[in-house]
Amino acid sequence: MKKAILGKKLGMTQIFDEKGRVIPVTAIEAGPCTVVQIKTIDTDGYEAVKLGFGEVKESKLTKPKKGEFKKANITPKKHLREFRLEKVTYSVGDEIKVDIFEQNENIDITGTSKGKGFQGVIKRHGQSRGPMGHGSMYHRRPGSMGSTSTPGRVFKGKKLPGHMGMETVTIQNLKIIKVDLDKNVILVKGSVPGSKGAILKIRDSVKVKK
Repeated sequence: MKKAILGKKLGMTQIFDEKGRVIPVTAIEAGPCTVVQIKTIDTDGYEAVKLGFGEVKESKLTKPKKGEFKKANITPKKHLREFRLEKVTYSVGDEIKVDIFEQNENIDITGTSKGKGFQGVIKRHGQSRGPMGHGSMYHRRPGSMGSTSTPGRVFKGKKLPGHMGMETVTIQNLKIIKVDLDKNVILVKGSVPGSKGAILKIRDSVKVKK
């Protein structure tokens, strides 16, 4: 990746284009982020840049985190993430704002999806229910668990009830509809993972959309 930033999901809304068509968009507060650390091949074995986003009280930090921010000589940040850029041109203490992105540019966004708790196979995997008549004894259960004596076990990977959501999800090739430099907000077409207030990793698109 060539450029990246941390952001916070503000919520969804809609805007109208010049032809009056409705465009569903997600508002994201992208930055400002501060460069906390530069990782190099000599010291860490790989090249990366660590960004900090959001303010936090120093009293809520552990001693190692306090030392990290004190060494960088910057104010404490609530969220820290690493990005492996093709070429690191930043220095410790530099501030990255939303102006690194432009309107109509395609980006990839990574976040944590909403947690749904323990769910059955109909909601979790989209399976169909059984007959709902009084004679049917099988409505929302997962179905046959396999044959009897051969192979005598449940195959790995069978879709069953279980925990749903709270997974790292990446949405690729999202189009930037608008960039607000004053408020550090971008409007992205469509939805992005997570609930309101979720922390997102925003970077330039890996796949070039034709």
